[in-house]
Amino acid sequence: MSNSVHDVIIVGSGPAGYTAGIYAARADLNPIIFAGPQPGGQLTITTEVENFPGFPEGIQGPQLMDDMRKQVERFNAKVIFDVVGKVDFSQRPFRVWVNDEEYQSKTIIISTGASARLLGRDDESTLMGHGVSACATCDGFFYRDQEIAVVGGGDSALEEANFLTRFASKVTIIHRRDEFRGSKIMRERALANPKIEVAWNSVIEQIHDVEKKEVTGLTLKNVKTGAFSELPVTGVFIAIGHQPNTDLFVGQLEMDEAGYIINKERTMTSVAGVFAAGDVVDTVYRQAVTAAGMGCQAALDAERFLDG
Repeated sequence: MSNSVHDVIIVGSGPAGYTAGIYAARADLNPIIFAGPQPGGQLTITTEVENFPGFPEGIQGPQLMDDMRKQVERFNAKVIFDVVGKVDFSQRPFRVWVNDEEYQSKTIIISTGASARLLGRDDESTLMGHGVSACATCDGFFYRDQEIAVVGGGDSALEEANFLTRFASKVTIIHRRDEFRGSKIMRERALANPKIEVAWNSVIEQIHDVEKKEVTGLTLKNVKTGAFSELPVTGVFIAIGHQPNTDLFVGQLEMDEAGYIINKERTMTSVAGVFAAGDVVDTVYRQAVTAAGMGCQAALDAERFLDG
């Protein structure tokens, strides 16, 4: 166990965690940030970020997060690249465990974000990393001049499909409905892209070929007609949304039925002294800039809590 009781421990990185760290550090609260299993969060598997203020030409997601980390470390916040395995919020000081080491803190800021949701199919899990991917930025390069598919109909699916046309000869978006859920600009951009085709009202019936340990094609089912069709592709990118990373806090904090932490007032959770920010709370906006804003709010709320 570390001997001292800290003022602020931040669980999770990303725009919310790093921004909270910047504000807490500049308030001389000496925060510790546990970066978690995916340091920098979802933006590290995102392509060009065009809507974060201050970057007129856009910036790559991994670069933005690396810059935020450097900024928080400049103010002497401590970023530890490890994963919190257990927490106890039943009494103060709060306790968190990393491996076998216990840390205590007067306040906690949770910014564990959300993770990509998958289809949950056996062939998907077997072929993950062998033609099935949830990260266009990581794996798009490998599909130069090939025909591939993207599953989904929201902004993330449309953004990934557009990005993948930089490499692939054709991208087919597989969507179970007859219109996209994404924003108007993303819908228009995808439908205007000559390399993108859409399989409307369709779901994946089978991913081939598990035996060969590589993707050779898909069997699709039309949900309206029940008809089956074959789509020859060498890669499948899953982009069907996200789920909050809150398993760690089950039984400790109040959550909604989807697992998102419920904030009672501003960024305050159901436990006084524990705050939550970013995609772990936000079911509506889910943007880097709103996560950063919430991180700022959580740090200010924690500072006021400590003063009070």
